[in-house]
Amino acid sequence: MAQVRHRLQLLGAALFFSTGGAAVKATTLTSWQVASFRSAVAVLVVLLVMREARRGWSWHALPVGAAYGATMVLFVAGNKLTTAANAIYLQATAPLYVLLLSPLLLREKIRGRDLAFMAVVAVGMLLFFVERPAAAATAPNPGLGNVLAAVSGVCWALTIIGFRWMGSRPGTDGNTFPTVVSGNAIAFLVCLPMALPAHAAPVDWAVIGYLGVFQVGVAYVLLGKGIRHVPAVEASTLLLLEPALNPFWAWLVHGERPGIWSVAGGVLIMGATLAKTVVDSRTREPAPTDGEPAPVDATAESPGTE
Repeated sequence: MAQVRHRLQLLGAALFFSTGGAAVKATTLTSWQVASFRSAVAVLVVLLVMREARRGWSWHALPVGAAYGATMVLFVAGNKLTTAANAIYLQATAPLYVLLLSPLLLREKIRGRDLAFMAVVAVGMLLFFVERPAAAATAPNPGLGNVLAAVSGVCWALTIIGFRWMGSRPGTDGNTFPTVVSGNAIAFLVCLPMALPAHAAPVDWAVIGYLGVFQVGVAYVLLGKGIRHVPAVEASTLLLLEPALNPFWAWLVHGERPGIWSVAGGVLIMGATLAKTVVDSRTREPAPTDGEPAPVDATAESPGTE
C-alpha cells in the first residue's frame, strides 16, 4: 500500500502542476501580478507544511533560487501570450540546454547517444516556430510568448544544473526545498513593484489562491513525499502526466487548440525525454532525493516547474 501511495502522490503532483496553464489564463491579472502573488502564497504553504523547507539553508540556495524564480516568471509571461501547450512544451526543452551547458558548468561529458537526443529535441523546438498562428483571446501574442517560454526552458535547465551542483557538495542531503522557497520569494519580490497597485475581482484572487496553495505549494509537497520512494524512470514517466494534461485543461476551460506543428513538436520532445530517461537508467539509476523538484516540465512547474 505504501508504494501505491507514493505513486499516487506523484500523480497528484503532476495533476496539480498540469492545471497551471489553464489557471493562469483564467485570471485578468497581469503576468507580473500572477507571478508575484502566486509565489507569495506558495512560500507560505511550503514553509508551513514541509519541515525540510525550514532547515538546510545556505547561500547556495540563492543563485539556484534566482534561476528557478526566473523560470516561473517567464513561464507565466509566456503562458499569458501563447497557448498553454506551446508554453509547457517549449519549457520542456530544458534537457537540451542541460546537455549543452553541463560540460562547461559541471564538467560532464556529452555522450554519443546524447547527440541523437539533442537533435530530436532541437527539431521539436523548431516546429513551434514553423507556423504563425493568429492571435487569440487566450494567446494574444504567440510569437513573443513562444520566445519567453523557450527562455524559461533555459532558466529551468540552469535550475537543474544548480540542483546537481548543490547535491554534489559534501554534507548535502538532497534537500532542495530551501531553493524552492527562495525561488518563489525572489519571484514575489522582483515582480511586486510591477504588480502594484492590484485591482482585481474576487475570482482573480481565488485563482491566485488556487495557484499558490495547490498548483505550486501542495504539488511540491506531494512531489517531495513521493519521489524519494519511486525509481527514477517510473517517477519521470508518471510526471509526464503534467505536459500531457496541460493542453487538455486549456482546451476544456478556454477552448484553446494548439496548432498541428506545436503538437508534433511536443510529441517529439516528450518522446525523446522519456526514451533518454529509459536508456540512461539502464546504465545508471540514481536514487531519488528528498524533495527533488519535478523533472523538466513543473515546471513545474514546471513549472512547475512553472
